[in-house]
Amino acid sequence: MKKLTVKQLSIKNKKVLLRVDFNVPLDDKQQVANDIRIRESLPTIEYILQQGGTLIIASHLGNPEGMVKPKMSLLPVAQRLGEILKRKVLFAPDCVGSKVKKMVQALKTGDILLLENTRFYLEEKRNDPAFAKELASLADIYVNDAFGTAHRAHASVAGVARYFDKPACGFLMVKEIELLEAVLKRPQRPFLGIIGGAKVSTKIGGIRNLLKIVDHLIIGGGMCFTFYKARGYEIGKSLCEDAFLDEATVLLNNQKIYLPVDVLIAKELRKGSPTECVEACNMPVDHYGVDIGEKTRKDIAQMASRVKTIVWNGPMGIFEIDEFTKGTAHVARSVVDATTKGVISIVGGGDTIAALSKYGLRDEVTHVSTGGGATLQFLEGKKLPGIEALKDQIILKPIIAGNWKMNMDAAESRLLVRKLLELVGDVKDREIIIIPPFTSLSYVSEIIQNSRLRLGAQNMHWTRQGAFTGEISGLFLKQLGCEYVVIGHSERRHIMGETDEVINTKLKTALEIGLISIFCVGETEQEKQNGQTEEVISRQLSQGLQGIENEVHKLILAYEPVWAIGTGKTATPEQAAQVHKFIRSRLKKNTAILYGGSVKPENVDVLMAQQDIDGVLVGGASLKPENFARIVRFSNP
Repeated sequence: MKKLTVKQLSIKNKKVLLRVDFNVPLDDKQQVANDIRIRESLPTIEYILQQGGTLIIASHLGNPEGMVKPKMSLLPVAQRLGEILKRKVLFAPDCVGSKVKKMVQALKTGDILLLENTRFYLEEKRNDPAFAKELASLADIYVNDAFGTAHRAHASVAGVARYFDKPACGFLMVKEIELLEAVLKRPQRPFLGIIGGAKVSTKIGGIRNLLKIVDHLIIGGGMCFTFYKARGYEIGKSLCEDAFLDEATVLLNNQKIYLPVDVLIAKELRKGSPTECVEACNMPVDHYGVDIGEKTRKDIAQMASRVKTIVWNGPMGIFEIDEFTKGTAHVARSVVDATTKGVISIVGGGDTIAALSKYGLRDEVTHVSTGGGATLQFLEGKKLPGIEALKDQIILKPIIAGNWKMNMDAAESRLLVRKLLELVGDVKDREIIIIPPFTSLSYVSEIIQNSRLRLGAQNMHWTRQGAFTGEISGLFLKQLGCEYVVIGHSERRHIMGETDEVINTKLKTALEIGLISIFCVGETEQEKQNGQTEEVISRQLSQGLQGIENEVHKLILAYEPVWAIGTGKTATPEQAAQVHKFIRSRLKKNTAILYGGSVKPENVDVLMAQQDIDGVLVGGASLKPENFARIVRFSNP
């Protein structure tokens, strides 16, 4: 639900428990050596303070294994945060207990208190309910901005959320999810993945899942030697995980994989060690592989120059040693060069980010993901506990969908969509869906490719193929570039006679083939006058969702009062909000709910200001680009 991101919370005079990822490196003098992760959460921190909140910040540092280890204290982090903010940051010598409670009780509006390392307690990693509850007792509101730890089912990350009615996500969490979801669901192609680092074991899941979505996957770093050995090459003294040789053998059958064709080798893993470049299949037995070779660097540069999306996680060699850093530096420069030409580049992982920073290129890519393991697990398609704890509260963007119905021929469609790109192509904080007639889908799909506009269809048949004259398969829609499909629209229910049973079958088919349904429900004028609104919608929901009740979060609901479709009438904001609230109460899981029915530029602001309205399904107003643009840019997000 959109109201439960940090921007929609009522923060004034409230104590906010903010979970961040301040797991930063400390130098020999116990000073923060790299403050990138601190700075990434500044937008959320500053917003909470600007809104009149009091901050209680929680984080871990390192892995003290449940013991108090002074070298892993967050005190240096509190000092560095204070320097960055140019204001006092109080530090608690513990994260729970009576001393902490007294400090919290003494806080004034606008104060900042950083708690001591949550991992000084074994209960943190065990996700102990009592520990989570004690943390929760410190605050009125919980906000999670720690994407870097979202893959951990720890007390301060996942467990604490259950003790708040409205756990929310911070700006960094939203940004990370949006970008990674876009890469997974609708990457701009060709799509290149680059995976490096030492061990196959930590990234095998990411490799498997990336192979499903990328067009090319480069495997470098220490992990490539496991693949070389699986291929039968001599790898000398290089790192190898024998337990993954069978897995590597299977993966090598995938034509998308590129392994380095040459490697840099050295007899010793130390600064100043002499190096030479050899073909990957000709390594001597007494050397280590320490970096990718010159030919491989050129290959990677060429591949990066020919794609539109790059995800990079993991260095190409032992980049900490200057003699072994050329490969990683070359890949970094290739990714940056591609970025300057419009390629979307996402870089994740602590070592990769450290390498970018070392070369002064950190700010030259599209996005630096603060999560290493979290980024990989997200790309694997795994559910992350820190996100799952918030999943029923998060809606990343308001949804604005324009249904053109049986209007706009091919030429008109081209003109309309090009004008829309001019007017709303730069809008980032909305999910904009355009739903043209079937005859215009291919033209529109081509024009909006690589833009922020998404494509939907007005209907589909309930089977994948067959002798159904005049119908269209959902598989065909996907081939045309559709991500969404409208199912159960009021006109099809009440003019074409579609039943709840037919609609249910369509919804199931759409789920199976990966189309996102915009599932419409609504009552007629007569049913409204008879006081049957809730009864009718309840029936439509129960029968339409039969067998897929637990997958409703994969759909979008749309309340379309039939009496408001094409009549110029519209529900009052209060009426719409009441029905939306009723719909939400009937669902086992939360999903976005749109309002449809004579939505216009004149009423969109007040409709979107309602608590349970997550977007609008626009009819006639979507046919005029200026009107639709005004609706897209409504002023009450």
